Amino acid sequence: MRVARLAAALLFALSPTLALAQSTPAKAAPADDPDTKESVTSRVPLDEIRRFTAVYNAVRAAYVDPVDDKKLMQSAVRGLLLELDPHSTYFDKADAEAFDEQASGAYEGIGVELLQQEDNTLKVVSPIDDTPAARAGLQAGDLIVAIDGKPISAIEAMEPLRGAAGSKVVLTIERGDRKPFDVTVVRETIRVTSVRSKMLEPGYGYVRISTFQADTGADFQKHLSQLQAQAGGKLKGLVLDLRSNPGGLLTAAVQVADDLLDKGGIVSTRGRISISDAKFDATPGDLLKGAPVVVLVDAGSASASEVLAGALRDNKRARVIGSRTFGKGSVQTVLPLDNGDSVKLTTARYYTPSGRSIQATGIVPEVELSPAADEVNKDLPASLADYSEASLPGHLRGDDEANASKVGVVLPGDGPIQSALQELKQPGSVAAAAAAAAAKAKAAGEVKPVAAEKPAPAQKAEDKATDAKPAAVQDKPADVAKPAATPATQDDSPKPAANDGK
Repeated sequence: MRVARLAAALLFALSPTLALAQSTPAKAAPADDPDTKESVTSRVPLDEIRRFTAVYNAVRAAYVDPVDDKKLMQSAVRGLLLELDPHSTYFDKADAEAFDEQASGAYEGIGVELLQQEDNTLKVVSPIDDTPAARAGLQAGDLIVAIDGKPISAIEAMEPLRGAAGSKVVLTIERGDRKPFDVTVVRETIRVTSVRSKMLEPGYGYVRISTFQADTGADFQKHLSQLQAQAGGKLKGLVLDLRSNPGGLLTAAVQVADDLLDKGGIVSTRGRISISDAKFDATPGDLLKGAPVVVLVDAGSASASEVLAGALRDNKRARVIGSRTFGKGSVQTVLPLDNGDSVKLTTARYYTPSGRSIQATGIVPEVELSPAADEVNKDLPASLADYSEASLPGHLRGDDEANASKVGVVLPGDGPIQSALQELKQPGSVAAAAAAAAAKAKAAGEVKPVAAEKPAPAQKAEDKATDAKPAAVQDKPADVAKPAATPATQDDSPKPAANDGK
């Protein structure tokens, strides 16, 4: 796909810089020779290098405790990227491998959601369907007290649960009043699902995309086909839920947009070097055959999810409702180093089909929702009340940042889904209800935002489509990880997810 070719081209374009950084030239040209013609990649500020060396040597010689040279140098390299922007970073080999696993949506383990207890034991929240843990009979509420005969307190909790596919691990389980017993589980490659779907009403489908991974595009097509089959061949409409979707692979977002568009632009990228400039257009073939779409977003929707929402809105293919999105409008490219480490570097800004940058401004929905009173997280720290790209120290300045209004809010629960369904069936009805409520409140002397609708009491309870954060952890790596042999161009999430592998 074109994104992959762009990534390879970026690596090729930046390879002289990487090669120079990882090799020693046979002979350096005199720095004070006026006739010496240096390229941009070879020009080095010698005074700054001398200053760095002086500080480095001072730390080695005089710091209160001995400091390992490798650790000190890695810290210096991390610092080189730290001040650029919040999304450029240095991955050591372990972090790079974890990042690759997250991006691919697969890891090797037993497939179970776990919660670490205060005594370090691991409580099974639930085994993932059709995984080794489920087939071995693990149940919600089980306590894992030992792994391969070693008490949990003597090992790094979840780490031994991961391992090569085909290998075995023995878990010691406590279940209710039963005596502890052993269960042998054979590890395999576990695929993390990023797409879920269901029918909201006859003819009206719902698709939830929680993140953009390598297989998200294919999974989206599969779920859409299943919904259409349930609807008798064609859906009347679709709610596409991107709430609290932190982003991921740009490739996947472009593919989903292409599946819903017949023509038009999807996204363009512009960077400092010409190879970073690209434009992605839709190809003929709308899988929904023109059926209306409502996209649901909130303050946790970032990067790739903003690309998708912006593409569908600018092409007038979907209405966007919810709350202002996070506002991460930059593209990162992962560049592998010769020692297994990687550099994740911001290489471009992206623009919606209308040519607008959403960096530090986000996508403003056509219909704004607010959480219902009983859905508001009263325990949310005040520091997170205005959490957005614009609030991150050192963020890239946005074109329209100065004109941005208040930041968005997270919209948990099923209420926003019902509002999206109402908007899908009767376009403009949610906005009309909001305007009527605002007018009523103004007349009463108090203007309040309209909360997202709650499901009717008689409606069957559905699994919540999203949460601001997962309630449990899995035996999979954190939201970080390593590039393949060629770097993946991606728009990465605004911040790393909580480490669910430790």
